[in-house]
Order: sequence, then C-alpha cells, then structure tokens
Amino acid sequence: MSYIEAKNAYAKYGIDTDAAIEKLKGVPLSLHCWQGDDVRGFDTDPNKPLTGGIQTTGNYAGRARTPEELMADIDEVLKLVPGKVKMNLHACYAIFDEENPWVDRDKLEPKHFKKWVDFCKERGLGCDFNPTFFSHPKCDPLTLSSPNEETRRFWIEHGKACIRISQYLAEELGEPCVMNIWTGDGFKDIPADRMGPRERYRNSIDEILSECYDFSKVKPCIESKVFGIGVEAYTVGSAEFALSYAVMNKDKCIPLMDNGHYHPTEVVSDKIPALLTFFPEIALHITRPIRWDSDHVVLFDDETKEIAKEIVRCGGFDGRVNMALDYFDASINRISAWTVGFRNVQKALLFALLQPACLKELQDENNFTRLMVMQEELKTLPFGEVWNEYCKACGVFADGEWFGEVEKYEREVLSKR
Repeated sequence: MSYIEAKNAYAKYGIDTDAAIEKLKGVPLSLHCWQGDDVRGFDTDPNKPLTGGIQTTGNYAGRARTPEELMADIDEVLKLVPGKVKMNLHACYAIFDEENPWVDRDKLEPKHFKKWVDFCKERGLGCDFNPTFFSHPKCDPLTLSSPNEETRRFWIEHGKACIRISQYLAEELGEPCVMNIWTGDGFKDIPADRMGPRERYRNSIDEILSECYDFSKVKPCIESKVFGIGVEAYTVGSAEFALSYAVMNKDKCIPLMDNGHYHPTEVVSDKIPALLTFFPEIALHITRPIRWDSDHVVLFDDETKEIAKEIVRCGGFDGRVNMALDYFDASINRISAWTVGFRNVQKALLFALLQPACLKELQDENNFTRLMVMQEELKTLPFGEVWNEYCKACGVFADGEWFGEVEKYEREVLSKR
C-alpha cells in the first residue's frame, strides 16, 4: 500500500494524516545522555558502582568512555530518529579540562557544560537537566534527607548550582530547561522514623528552589519513586510526597511522573489527565518497567500508546506536557536502544494524533457500542505507511532501513573501544 492509499483510508474517519505529520515534527522529546555510558558520567571514577537504587545490567561492548565518544554516539542517534530532539543531561556529565579543572558537585558552574551548549547549538537542540544525587562518596546513603547537616548542605548546594546551570542552558539555547529533582533516598528495611527524613527533604528542596531563577525558563520538577535496590522498604520521595510538594509550590515547580515509578498495577496514562486538571504543566519520564523500575527500552506497547493518547487529548502539545526518555540497557547495542525507544515514543504520539475527534463525542453520547467498534477498527488502519511517510518528511530512515547503519557504526566505531 502507498502513503496516498493510507491517507485516503484515514480520511474516511475524518483524519488528516498530513496535518498529524506536520504537527508532530515540532514537538520536542528529550533524549537522555545516560543510555550511552550506563549512567557513569565524567565526574568520578568511571568504574564506580551505581547507587541510589539504580542498577544497569549487561556488558555489551562499546560503552562511551569520554565526552567525545558520547557526543559521537548521540550524533549517530540523531541521524536515525525523526522529530524535534532535546538533550537531557545529568550533572555528572560535566566536562572538565585544563581550563576548567575538576570540582565537586556542590561547586559546579555553567562553564562545566559549555561544551554541551556548543554541541546543542550546532545541532539546534534545546537541553533539559538533572542534579545527580547518587553514585557519590557523599551519599551517606541519604542526600537531601540526611540527618547529617554537612551531608545535607553539600547536596543542597549541588541542587542550587544545578538551578544556575539550568538557567544558563535555557538562556543559551533559547528553550525552557526542565530540571528534575530526584533522589534515591530511602532505607533497605523498616525505618523507625518515616516523617523526619521527609521533613528534611522538604526543607532541602525549599532551599534549592530559593535560588533565583526565571520559572518561564527553568522548570524544576519533583519526581517520585516507589523503591529501588537497597531502598526496598521506604523511599523518602514517595508519590504522595512529590505530588503534595508540587501542589503546595505550583508557582515554582511542576510534578514529574516516571511511568516506572509506581506500583505494577498503576498506569501513568490515567494520571496524566488527573494532574492536568489541576496543573497547567507537568513533565514525564517515559520508560518501560518490568515488575519494577527496571528502565527497559520503550516499546510500541499498549501503555506507551495510552500515554501518548492522553498527552494529545489533554493538549500536551501546547506546552502542557514536557516529555523525556529515561532508560538504560547495557545488554544490547546502546545506539539501537536509544533509537528504538525514541522512535517508539514518536510512533505512539503519531498514532495518538491519528485518533478521530468523534471518539469523545461517542463517549459523551453514551454510544459505547459504536465507540468500541471504531476503536478496534482504527487498530488495523495502515499506520505503518503513515509512520514511514513521517520518517521521510523528517529525512530519516523508515522502519526496516535504519538498523544497517547501527551495525556499520558498531563495526567501525564501537567494536574498537
């Protein structure tokens, strides 16, 4: 089937595929740098173990070891993914050299990210940012919720430094910077005090957000989590904590939902319209959990499609939903992992744009029989042809064509590391 035939098939349902393609081309999706080096960063020993409930499994050859290698790998991904890309950096990806020697995380400055700004400018990318509250000697193991004032002060200063860096990224690149605050603070076994750490965590975030910033340019987020390795019994930044903090501080931060950070039977797709009923703006980390926050590569699966549908239906393309990827798989080719996940989120968003407006009308009319019939019929429309046309419009390979480029890059670059 040709694209013209697919376009006509959708038109019978009142769907304009050309308009959907054009709309999606301008919607930013943040590409997370940490897939390329297994969340190692450049500010401490690259062979250090990950902490904070994070674990990367696998030892596939070709992990990026330097900023230059990571940037080269990202360039390869940019050739293979359609749509508007933003970068997403963690603070641990600061770049140090003779001109800007190493400093600890509480002393980071915008200059340590200038090479990333130059990278983004040359490619027309915006950039989001994340403080790195894990994998550091000063995790005791708590950070912002630590009872040790010296430890807590170090991490507060790190958070404030990241606010300043985020402001720099936004001003230099001309796009808002979503700055996500997440820690793995918690306990392995049943705690004796649940409230104390949360009060300290709240006060620490208050101090971080007391740093001067332009809320139209810097979007601090509070992200929750259920549990992680080593913090199975209790997480300080629970869903209730994170959402309550965002509600009480709507003038200076927004909530962030990671769809791997909830109980297995919960779905973020249903939470999106719930939050957007009260918040003008939210942020998402899109991943694929398997039983827990395992951060598997995003698939074109049912929940990813439902998340995308709610983003579209709730006006998420009008600046209400900030989207980013967050997964890291070291068991497969990392370029492929990046590419598959990014393309699948784009697929889900395009699929959502190709849903007819009459579905809402059918629901409001209580015509659930017709609604079910139409929803099922839409599943067999020639979506693949529209997707391939979107890739063509963005100047990248269609499905079935791009993986050869990854294999070539592995032979010529990754296998020699």
